Amino acid sequence: GHKVSKAGAILCEWDPHSTPIIAEVDGKIVYDDLIEGRTFKEEIEQETQTKQRVVIEHKGDLHPQIRIEDSKGNVLAYYPLAEKSTIVAKDGAKVKGGEVLAKTVREIGGTQDITGGLPRVTELLEARKPKEPAVVTKIDGTVELSEDKKRGKRTVVVRSDTGEVAEHAIPARLSIKARTGDRVKAGEPLTEGSRVPHDILDIQGKDAVQEYLLAEVQKVYRSQNVGINDKHIEIILSSMLRMVRIVNEGNTNFLRGTVVDRVAIRKENKRVIEEGGKPATFKPLLLGITKASLQSESFLSAASFQETTKVLTEAAISGKRDFLQGLKENIILGHRIPAGSGFPMYHFADIEREASDRDTPKEKPAAKTKVASGVA
Repeated sequence: GHKVSKAGAILCEWDPHSTPIIAEVDGKIVYDDLIEGRTFKEEIEQETQTKQRVVIEHKGDLHPQIRIEDSKGNVLAYYPLAEKSTIVAKDGAKVKGGEVLAKTVREIGGTQDITGGLPRVTELLEARKPKEPAVVTKIDGTVELSEDKKRGKRTVVVRSDTGEVAEHAIPARLSIKARTGDRVKAGEPLTEGSRVPHDILDIQGKDAVQEYLLAEVQKVYRSQNVGINDKHIEIILSSMLRMVRIVNEGNTNFLRGTVVDRVAIRKENKRVIEEGGKPATFKPLLLGITKASLQSESFLSAASFQETTKVLTEAAISGKRDFLQGLKENIILGHRIPAGSGFPMYHFADIEREASDRDTPKEKPAAKTKVASGVA
């Protein structure tokens, strides 16, 4: 309903290269641990040729931040500043809610082809830790930015509705996304950066990490208009999450800490439960595609991928037997694969063909009698 004064008036402005830190309350600006030459320095901005204050990498227990105080010196709000942040507000100046205090650099990937995104796909499918991982919250609750400084790291506290408290140590180089009073769910990032898949698995579970990896892999291909059906990636992810680690062996034949196949532990638990025993408990594991392939029950399948000599040597020493239950090992030996019509249940099946309308013989039409014309 707001009226525009004239045609061509600016409706909004947006800086694609930075994210603003905006004051939420009115008050006075106070610099905290912002020391020229130690935590920030003045630089000349190349485009505008103006001076700007930029937070630099620093050591020790210094945590540069901007505080907003009232006339009595009470702290109303404070805003931590990550490295490379540009300080806009001046020390001692009056500020109103909604004004920009500082700007943080936004990471932007340049224009690239599909090969530029493949390292990211490799990082995801090999389940590697990102170079700059984000810190994720461990519980559901409300965010509280603490002033405590421990070993050069800032502390973000999350308090749940039940009274549970989780403290998160944030390195000084990371920009904190969450603010005091924000509601967060377990597994959500508190800082900039990519989430670690193993953290998602531990906090949110198997389904959540599958959805995250699927979305991240598809993001790379869709950015180049390459369409891949989800089912192909999901098959790879199911293999990455196939193995589990035994937490409590119960009455099963497995040992605590052993890494086993999910199907094998389910079969063993089913047997133990039927006998009235205590089943084993386990936690899922996320393995990269290289390591997951080497964990195969079939040594022929594992040897066909990587580390052939090592796999065959270990199989020979331990006297392993390959029951040829998978696809790769049957292909290697030239057997029929156990898929589709190759399932064992179809080997000795009686196949009967149902009669169709085309197979039923049709009655031939009666022959027409030709009558010769003329006089007998």
